[in-house]
Amino acid sequence: METYTSRAVFVRPGEGGWGKGLLLRTDGKRSKVLSVTGGGVHAVAARIAELTGAEAVDGFTTSVPDEEVLCAVINCGGTARIGVYPRKGIPTVDVYAGAPGGPLAKFITEELFVSAVGVDEVNVSEEDGPAAVPPRAERPSTREVAATVTGGERTRFGRAFNSVSGVFVKFGSGVGSIVNTMLASGRQTIELTLHTILPFMAYVSLLLGIVTYTGVARWMGEFLSPIASNPLGLVVISLVAALPFLSPILGPGAAIAQVIGTLMGSQIAIGALPVQYALPTLFAINGQAGCDFIPVGLALGEAKPETVAVGTPAVLISRMITAPLAVIIAWAASFGL
Repeated sequence: METYTSRAVFVRPGEGGWGKGLLLRTDGKRSKVLSVTGGGVHAVAARIAELTGAEAVDGFTTSVPDEEVLCAVINCGGTARIGVYPRKGIPTVDVYAGAPGGPLAKFITEELFVSAVGVDEVNVSEEDGPAAVPPRAERPSTREVAATVTGGERTRFGRAFNSVSGVFVKFGSGVGSIVNTMLASGRQTIELTLHTILPFMAYVSLLLGIVTYTGVARWMGEFLSPIASNPLGLVVISLVAALPFLSPILGPGAAIAQVIGTLMGSQIAIGALPVQYALPTLFAINGQAGCDFIPVGLALGEAKPETVAVGTPAVLISRMITAPLAVIIAWAASFGL
């Protein structure tokens, strides 16, 4: 037995990737990095092999027993191949932004899978140390093997064949990248719809139902409509609609905006009110717009809980200042209409 220093390598997910990262390290049996990407050994597989002292192997041309595979490097966006190696218990590194999907999705776990990995995501871990493994013969590096093959077998036919096969490999890789991007986009859209948009729609529907059933919003609209026929009244409406304790309730369904907007629109249409009231009215009746969405918007922006706690009242209170100012500016800009 020969003892040598085996470096542990941590593979973290790239931008838009999935997983928490894999810690890879060779031992007496698992000493092969299997590259199943087509077109030879992928740069990520070569990087892992270089840092761990393992051997990078092209999975399309060489068969390796599962018990000898340290990890598998694939380029799959979420079909059957993405779960083949996790099902065997082999750590899998996806160079695409894949996520659990396909018929083998249940086998894809954070302990066995990481995606969107590039060369920069492969780095030496701090957990270094000696590992005892059987002695192995010196083998040339991947570049040396490629140089030997290139120098010894570069016949005219060989060059032509390599050129044609290289074109097909690049074409297939390009098409695969496009398909993977579209597949990943579709998956993210569905996840966003299921986990964010639909719950928010349910929340808005519930709040709108409560406001409509209790009649609070309609009562407020009917109460404020008589004073909407003069600029001062519009400023008062904007202040009331923007009150921090009212605006989140009045926001869903825009009840005040519908009631007063309909009344003011009909009065302007018949000539009972001058047309220049249209623009300031628009700003007056929408002072509550979006106030129910503030905490959700901050959460979607990945704001910290402290930011949400401070940001929500800050925006609601600032709306009491900006809403009347918007009405005044709109009223000044409406002269000449």
